Amino acid sequence: MTPRIAARLALLAFLAVYGFVIMRDPDYFGLLDNVDLAIHETGHLVFAPFGEWMTAFGGTLFQLVVPLTFVGYFLRRGEWFGGSVCLWWVAQNCWNIARYIADARAQELPLVGGGEHDWFYLLSASRALESDLEIARTVRVVGALVYFCALAFGVITLRNEPVKDADGDVAPA
Repeated sequence: MTPRIAARLALLAFLAVYGFVIMRDPDYFGLLDNVDLAIHETGHLVFAPFGEWMTAFGGTLFQLVVPLTFVGYFLRRGEWFGGSVCLWWVAQNCWNIARYIADARAQELPLVGGGEHDWFYLLSASRALESDLEIARTVRVVGALVYFCALAFGVITLRNEPVKDADGDVAPA
């Protein structure tokens, strides 16, 4: 096993364990959460020209658009492993989003700058506030599916990665 594959395998193992921990605990606040929060808040600004509803939804939408953009970037370059890691980031964001949706009625989470709870507004405006927990569960399940797909994609990528010699040339099979 090359050092590169060993490092990628270690990263994948870390993401598997870390993802499992945060998937099991909806209140977990960890490594990427402050980054995701900044992305979320930026999303409100990006989508502000499109009206009040899109301004509120823009934070959540941007939390998905940013990591999906990285997934696309890596896949377009043929860097499949990088794509799988960024897909894992999408899953992690789904879990954060689910936690926020689940808080729509309770409104116990601290909000940046006070303000109105995005998902209270979005679900109230859509007459779906009573469904906050059900919608949150669905988003958590989607996150879990994306998580398992990201890990599987990472493993498949590592299994199919060509072995290279010291010069970086693909070694004969």
